[in-house]
Amino acid sequence: MQTLTTLRLGGNFIGAIEAVELADLIINNITLTTLSLGGNQVRDNGTEYLADALVHNTTLETLDLRWNQISADGFEQLANALRHNRTLTTLNLFGNEIGDVGIEHLADVLRHNQ
Repeated sequence: MQTLTTLRLGGNFIGAIEAVELADLIINNITLTTLSLGGNQVRDNGTEYLADALVHNTTLETLDLRWNQISADGFEQLANALRHNRTLTTLNLFGNEIGDVGIEHLADVLRHNQ
């Protein structure tokens, strides 16, 4: 039996509702190491669910959230999750609406990154 380790769902109009299902996947799947959601519509609401899932996940190493219309509020949620997640090594946030406040949230997490 093969094990799925990479899931690429870029450009599929995934929004907050679908992010709830993906968050459940992130929490319960023990083999997934890469999740690519680039070019969707996750936005801040969906990011909240994904961030909550990252707190509990122990296998995901790469998360691609580029071009998802995520603002500083969403970045704050992700930053808080990264304080607890110990496996994520790559986070792609290219093309979002991070702003100065979002940068501050991420910088704070990176200062404590070990």
